[in-house]
Amino acid sequence: MRKLMILLACILCHWQLQAQGYELTFQLKQYTGGQLALAHYMGKSFYMADSAQINAQGMAVMKNKEALPGGIYIVLLPGRQRYFEMLLDNKDQQFSISIDTTDLINKTVFKTSKENEIFQSYNKFLQKEVAIPDKQLSTLFTKRTAADSATARTMQQELGKKLQNFRNGIVVNHPKSLLSSIFRAMKEPEVPAIPAGEDSTFPYRYYKAHYWDSIDLTDGRLVRTDIIDKKLNRYFTQLVAMDPDSIIVEADKIIAKTRKDKEMFKFVVWWLTYTYETSKYMGMDAVFVHMVEKYYVSGDAYWLKEEQLNKIISRAYSMAPNLIGQQAPPLEVKDSSLKPVSLYTTKGKYTVLVFWDPTCGHCKVELPRLDSAYNASWKNKGVTMIGFKTEGTQEEWKNFIKEHHMKGWIHAWDPDAQSNFRRLYDVYSTPVVYLLDEKKKILAKRLGVDQLSEFLEKVEMRSSAKN
Repeated sequence: MRKLMILLACILCHWQLQAQGYELTFQLKQYTGGQLALAHYMGKSFYMADSAQINAQGMAVMKNKEALPGGIYIVLLPGRQRYFEMLLDNKDQQFSISIDTTDLINKTVFKTSKENEIFQSYNKFLQKEVAIPDKQLSTLFTKRTAADSATARTMQQELGKKLQNFRNGIVVNHPKSLLSSIFRAMKEPEVPAIPAGEDSTFPYRYYKAHYWDSIDLTDGRLVRTDIIDKKLNRYFTQLVAMDPDSIIVEADKIIAKTRKDKEMFKFVVWWLTYTYETSKYMGMDAVFVHMVEKYYVSGDAYWLKEEQLNKIISRAYSMAPNLIGQQAPPLEVKDSSLKPVSLYTTKGKYTVLVFWDPTCGHCKVELPRLDSAYNASWKNKGVTMIGFKTEGTQEEWKNFIKEHHMKGWIHAWDPDAQSNFRRLYDVYSTPVVYLLDEKKKILAKRLGVDQLSEFLEKVEMRSSAKN
């Protein structure tokens, strides 16, 4: 019976701790009014978490029954021109802060918050030991004499060691603190000398293989810092080959490491999805489609409402049929004389397929440029031009073709609305340009005239080299 009572007491205590939420009391010496705001990092951006009015005694209280997610938070003073940072652990969320705006670093005092006491000691160290020598370094580097540069490099190395030793001390003495997790994540892999038998790529391969070693991808507190965003960005732009297959493999590996923490999993999946949906590099939509098929269609994106989820899935399904390297979807349509036109019976070493609208301002500029490039060089490379009308009247369409002397093209449209071209070719704006090979495999898409000319030249050079 006594064991049962102890167990029940522990459960009740745990429930009370969970139910406590957060209560942050701010005492500001220089304010008798105004609004205090609390925001947190999320990747590159800040998001508001709470706010409170400052009373006549300079006090403001923020509280809620639900705890805030752990991370780095920004306290914005009235007017939102000045701020300071503080840390929130997942549990340590009931404390007070005395703020003196004459010196936010040295005169701000945290009471009953061990996490922020550690953080303040670090900020004071930075101000005293790093900021002043850093100014001296800048002065030495601007002088640009050999002696000054050598002195500056030595000082820089010593300063780096001093900073790292201070961080290491915090990690050793407070291993479970958020600050220690941040410092571990900031640490770079130390690449050893190239071993015997290894080639010059060893440093790159070692660095890449050990890039994530010190980063705890199960610590959701790191999501509300800028660390994970920076790490992901560097990894996928500098260390992973810029082709969809390589990116997909690496993305899945990293996501697998986040499965134990919902916040980390959510952020990494979101980051990869958004990054490759909006990528400026051709072919990266294949990564977006993979992300949606594996993590959204499967129901893993727990944070999305049904309407949002359906929009993302619908977007991926509109991209899936027209990825680089795939066969172009069939098009059985009509020409300007209402005679049948079939994409797959149209001959040509290459096919440039252009979806356009005679009333579209951008099309009015690009279509004549495409026609000029075709007549100047593409025709001699074996290019067949197919222009497909998406909007506008038949009269507007024919008048544009006649006015701009677009001869040699196959001019097509879908008067019966049977081709489903918008979904199959992801035509949501115009013009949309595809380059297909002889067998109608998609080689490139959504390129401008100049880019398309360069791409054709490279394809021709590769083809010549093979022969």
